[in-house]
Amino acid sequence: MSPTACEAQSSTYVLKVSCAGTRGIVAAIGNFLADRGCYIVEMAQYDDEEQGRYFSRVLFRADTRPAPSLTDMREAFRATATRFDMEWEMRSTQEKLRVLIMVSKYDHCLDDLLYRVRTGELPMTVAAIVSNHDALQSVAQRHDIPYHVLPVRPETKAEQEGKLLEIVESTRSELVVLARYMQVLSDEVCRKLSGRAINIHHSFLPGFKGAKPYHQAFDRGVKLIGATAHYVTGDLDEGPIIEQSVQQVDHTYGPERLVAAGRDSEKLALANAVRFHIESRVFLNGNKTVVFR
Repeated sequence: MSPTACEAQSSTYVLKVSCAGTRGIVAAIGNFLADRGCYIVEMAQYDDEEQGRYFSRVLFRADTRPAPSLTDMREAFRATATRFDMEWEMRSTQEKLRVLIMVSKYDHCLDDLLYRVRTGELPMTVAAIVSNHDALQSVAQRHDIPYHVLPVRPETKAEQEGKLLEIVESTRSELVVLARYMQVLSDEVCRKLSGRAINIHHSFLPGFKGAKPYHQAFDRGVKLIGATAHYVTGDLDEGPIIEQSVQQVDHTYGPERLVAAGRDSEKLALANAVRFHIESRVFLNGNKTVVFR
């Protein structure tokens, strides 16, 4: 007897696996799931022959009743993971990731993320918002989200970053999203948040640094603008790329229109990157990522 839609949804899991490429990995995963009465709904895999690394994402459904618990499934998979020396994780699709958002004064990325959460497009829980200004506190209040103001000055940077990490821990946040947070995180914080902090920046304007990159782009007559969402590292704006968005522009675009187009690119790239991460679609692969869309 087929499970009801509600039951199927409640017993659907996603498995992420990366390991050295070798024979038998796909068979081992498939046999493990089949032996437990699981049905593979979706499977994506990639073998990076240059790096000798294998990556796989498996969405599967437990059709047996009662369905095995996530704890039991994880424990049972350890033998397979050990056999192939896998880096892996297994999650329930009903388990919403807890996310902390960092902002400064620009609100377009924050508003967009919160809208997508409200409509169900981003299945995540916003645990807190952290800012170095109080400018967007009213946005947090409208959404009933805790808002923490941590002003950053050179002499207080280390102390405030310590408080940031405390908030990440106390809110049990699994992902940190820099939604136009206009401060540079220290190398120490970047290391502690490695692989679980996403930033957005105007990547298609690499030669234009400073406070008004789109005005500089206007002065140079650019024909493409865009944005890149990437994992945060100690190398400023050079972390592994998750998603990019680009738009064509022309000579009719003044600075303000370029800024508006740039905002659209930033919102789209960041939202996609966050969705890919919370759906377990992103794998770190050295300085790059593997993303199963």
